[in-house]
Amino acid sequence: MNIRTSVPSKSDTIEKALKQPHRLKAAAVPVPFLSGRAAAGAGRKRMEEVKDIIVIGIAGGTGSGKTTITQKLQAHFGSDVTVLYHDNYYKPHHDLTLEERSKLNYDHPDAFDTGLMVRDLRELKRGHSIECPVYDYTIHDRTRSTLHIVPSRVIVVEGILIFQSKELRDLMDIKIFVDTDADVRILRRIQRDVKERGRSLDSVINQYLTTVKPMHEAFVEPSKKFADIIIPEGGRNQVAIDMVIGRVQAHLDRRA
Repeated sequence: MNIRTSVPSKSDTIEKALKQPHRLKAAAVPVPFLSGRAAAGAGRKRMEEVKDIIVIGIAGGTGSGKTTITQKLQAHFGSDVTVLYHDNYYKPHHDLTLEERSKLNYDHPDAFDTGLMVRDLRELKRGHSIECPVYDYTIHDRTRSTLHIVPSRVIVVEGILIFQSKELRDLMDIKIFVDTDADVRILRRIQRDVKERGRSLDSVINQYLTTVKPMHEAFVEPSKKFADIIIPEGGRNQVAIDMVIGRVQAHLDRRA
């Protein structure tokens, strides 16, 4: 299903993007500049109470509005939603220096430990809790900490490359691709990485031109063909969000 609806002009969208950060941190994030996912499993139901689980994948390019949609689902459904972020599954590189790690391509599928994410998602679907890795963008490496996440009846999987892996796709019941103009996405990425991840403007632009844009064209954009739903303009498309909320509510109303 391809959802299309009226949206503001591109100039209004760009102005809005500059005024509002793309990624809003959850209130329970304990450490600045970590991947911002530390509240994902907080306050969930006990695993023995969780049955009839649905998995929703939310993909799209950097700065497209994936996290805005995820947060709106969390805000609406509260503890009925558990979120698993692909960003937390970047491979560790403890053996490399900070300078060496900063030069790695983090937008290629091989940058992620997707196999571990697949195993963790399978455990969540079985009703079992997991220990999710934590990634720190300021040091370009996985930390020694983990997040204890327990499942809810709705599991959201979010990331730019989650549709690239067939093994991961096959675990999803609904696949959503968030489609936003490239100029808006780069503005949002600049603002997010400079303000939230302690990056310099030059480093963000250089990374975008050398890896983000080429990898988007090679892997992210082609994965759109696997989506069940395409949402233009991300979190600003309230009509599309209301439809997704309605589908989730229908699932929750069907009590196991």
